[in-house]
Parts: sequence; structure tokens; C-alpha cells
Amino acid sequence: MSEVYDTSVDLEVELLAFPKAVPELRRVVREHLGAPCADVQLCVSELVGNVIRHVGEGAPVRVRVSRAGGLTRVEVADPDQRALPGLVRATADDETGRGLALLDAVALRWGVEQGASGKTVWCELGEAGTVLDAPGQGSACVP
Repeated sequence: MSEVYDTSVDLEVELLAFPKAVPELRRVVREHLGAPCADVQLCVSELVGNVIRHVGEGAPVRVRVSRAGGLTRVEVADPDQRALPGLVRATADDETGRGLALLDAVALRWGVEQGASGKTVWCELGEAGTVLDAPGQGSACVP
């Protein structure tokens, strides 16, 4: 992991996208939020995993996790403007293609912002006590 910035509200991590960095990133997110945060950790893992798979191992990424107004926002920025994520319907025999469907299921909303030097894929999750606490669904983070 390259650098971790903690502004007491937001977490920002800059790293090179390698598979071995993902478990450490999940740990840093969990520690920053101060509680088990399975949905947030899933989203961070999926978005960084997509960079590894579609942009390439070693791509520089910036991961940001922020909380405001009852929402947790996850952003993963990478330098490739062309590798845009999209939901696909994975069949029972497909080995890939389920990650964004999982993210879509736990996030309230998600999207992509394109810039001059790359893109940022983001998602927003409800915190404890919001719609994600419905039976059968977890919360973004249990304080």
C-alpha cells in the first residue's frame, strides 16, 4: 500500500492495483470506519478488482471512502478512460461477471465519472438504520 491519508472524516489511499494489496485495503477500510463493514469492504474489493482485471495489474489507483448525510461513499479512481464498468448477466456456468451485480445489490446507487486523466467509479451505501437494513440485507457499517 502506497500512502494512506486520514482526514478524520475521509479515508484516501493511493496504491498500485495488485491482488495482494486488496486484503490490506479491506483491513485499512475496516479500521478507519471502526467496525465490521462487509458491504463497504465488498465494494472496495470489487472496484479495485475490476481495475486489476480490466486496466491491468500495477495500475495506480486512488481509493476514497467518505461518510456524510447517512451515506458511505466509495470511490476508486484509475488512469484508464476506456475501461468502463457495466452490469452483465452472468450465466450459471460463467466464471466471472457477478461482481458489479453484487455491488449493485448492496449499493443505493453507483456510477462512473470520467475526467481528463482517467475515471472514478463510485458507489453509495446506506449506513445502519437505512434501507439496507431490510431483512436479508446488511448495512454498510455497523457502528
